[in-house]
Amino acid sequence: MTLTQNFPFFSIILCMIAGIVTSILKPKAAKALTFFVSGSVVVLSVLTLSLTLRLDSAYPYMMGHFPSPWGNEIRIGRLEALMATGFSVVLCLSLIGGLRHSPAFVSEKKVNLYCIMVDLALAAVLVLIYTNDLFTVYVFIEILTIASCALVVVRQNGHTLVAITRYMIMHLFGSGLLLLGISMLYGITGHLLMEPLGEAVRAIVDTGEYAGPLTVVIALITAGLAIKSAMFPFHSWAPDTYAYAPPLSSAILSGIISKTYIFVLIKFYYRVVGMDVIISQNISPFLFVCGVSGMILASVMAISQRDIRRMIAYSSVAQIGYIYMGLGIGTTAGVEAALFQMLVHSVVKSLLFLATYELINVSGDRKRFRYLHGAGYRNVPAGIVFTVAAMSMVGIPFTGGFIVKLNLAISGMVFGGWMRSLVLIALAISTLLNGVYFLHTVVSIYRRPPGDIAYPPAEKIPPYALVALFASMLLIIYLGIGSEPILRVIQTGLMTFS
Repeated sequence: MTLTQNFPFFSIILCMIAGIVTSILKPKAAKALTFFVSGSVVVLSVLTLSLTLRLDSAYPYMMGHFPSPWGNEIRIGRLEALMATGFSVVLCLSLIGGLRHSPAFVSEKKVNLYCIMVDLALAAVLVLIYTNDLFTVYVFIEILTIASCALVVVRQNGHTLVAITRYMIMHLFGSGLLLLGISMLYGITGHLLMEPLGEAVRAIVDTGEYAGPLTVVIALITAGLAIKSAMFPFHSWAPDTYAYAPPLSSAILSGIISKTYIFVLIKFYYRVVGMDVIISQNISPFLFVCGVSGMILASVMAISQRDIRRMIAYSSVAQIGYIYMGLGIGTTAGVEAALFQMLVHSVVKSLLFLATYELINVSGDRKRFRYLHGAGYRNVPAGIVFTVAAMSMVGIPFTGGFIVKLNLAISGMVFGGWMRSLVLIALAISTLLNGVYFLHTVVSIYRRPPGDIAYPPAEKIPPYALVALFASMLLIIYLGIGSEPILRVIQTGLMTFS
């Protein structure tokens, strides 16, 4: 085994060690270590992706060198490496662009705790991307849930406490469903590693024995992860959580963590159950209906909001709907479009939350649209990057969002009759609704400000934060005009994913 093949494991261990060391450092040193770790993970993930592109198949990494079915292992392929690279890049850019605002939301005594939770969240995300063991999935989903709660509740005000209470109730319920599903699956198969599990599930499907319990297992695990990823109609916890958390926390939760749960679900479908079983059990039509409903109804809810943070939060639910619609189409092309949407939305949504705070900051900490008039002039860089991110959400050409909607439309063309029409109509309606609230927001930040409102002097954005914001903006444009290599990695990676 080459040194590079160890990099995914090194990335995970580095984050976990950093979480321990950060607790004894001074706040400034804790921030520096968190920056260093996130940057190191980006480098290690890029090198891992480069390695997987030269290999014909994925490779396992056995913990303690115990072989299956007794050992615990991670599995590294092109798709896993691509997602780890994308998510780590987004986290690193979000930290550079947003951590400077932490004093406004995080007291000096809690800076170390905040950095610890960022490190643990990144470690959990990497584990969930790479792991090949369902027990490890459950353990690190719980770690990710705790870290997510801490990232939100660190800003202690009334709205945040109410939001985090709802968050905890829904996520604990989702975790309970997930644990029950994993326990039942272990009971009927005797395995937790995904390859032996897949063989046992195929035997169940072939013989028909335990067919009923298998259906219940699939439903439980799907429901648990759907709740955690804010799939409509299980989204009730998301708007308040994203809206009232610190902007960096909102960027991490909406941009990265929600997608990680969906990636685990895709891994479960492909590596354990098989997409043919998902289709035959009518799970994919359920995902399709929920996805389309979220795309449209969450957009309608976003239009009715007067607080820009809640509008963006509801748009997150709508964008999650695109992912589930792609999964619900039930074809390889649909899943590829869903995976690409996960990457695009992680970049766009994190940038939106950070740019929104910059606009709010120059509007006297006011969040309603009326007070944001002229914010695009008071903070020109934030106005530019917000506009580009909003264009991607609408699906304007030369942005990543346009490629997502184009690929979803193409993947829906495999259907005949009313099903094909439903896909195209859903995309058209959701795009129109996206345009209503995002273009309205862009117009609002460039409208003439009211003459009776005084605004504070504009705070100059530090050069390093500007670089992070504009790097994210350029990444959105690259995903629109240079998407072919990434789509090709997703396509080839999905072939060896199961």
